[in-house]
Amino acid sequence: MSRKDKRMDAIGLIETSSIARGYEIQDAMLKAADVTLMVARTICSGKYMIVVAGEVSAVEAATHAGSDKARGVLIEDLIIPNLHPDVFKAIGGSINLEKEDLGALGILETFSVASIVEAADAAAKTSDGKVYRVHLAMAVGGKGFLLITGDLASVRASIEVATEAAGQRGMVVSKVVIPQPRKELFQEFI
Repeated sequence: MSRKDKRMDAIGLIETSSIARGYEIQDAMLKAADVTLMVARTICSGKYMIVVAGEVSAVEAATHAGSDKARGVLIEDLIIPNLHPDVFKAIGGSINLEKEDLGALGILETFSVASIVEAADAAAKTSDGKVYRVHLAMAVGGKGFLLITGDLASVRASIEVATEAAGQRGMVVSKVVIPQPRKELFQEFI
């Protein structure tokens, strides 16, 4: 069954303080259940991140197996059942914007990968702003950030919801809403 044929309801994430152990943990996760590997890579400050997706029960089994294997090096783990479909696309970089999508721009920056995924999911599920990018840790010091567009009121509401979700972990770095951004800020997405 290809990745496109698999049901993608949930996401599981593990972040470790060891790169070598990260590979071992990734292997344990993939052997534990039928999940799709979305991302597995080193991230800034010598850490390793693994993100899997699939049916809720499979993601739970894989993530629990990974967390058990990660004893002593586990920084953070996360399971989000019923992840909003736009978040999968935004993580994968597969959302393109049309000119009519361009509106206000909201940015939330967090200290961790798990917190930005939770924030993006909360925003996508509860407001009308369009989450179109979720960046996970690469080349940003292990941080995460998300980008949201839409009408100004929707973007403000989305950023507030996302900030509240990330704030529960104490991970918010900064948030910004730009009411009338220059089109160049969207250039790589249109």
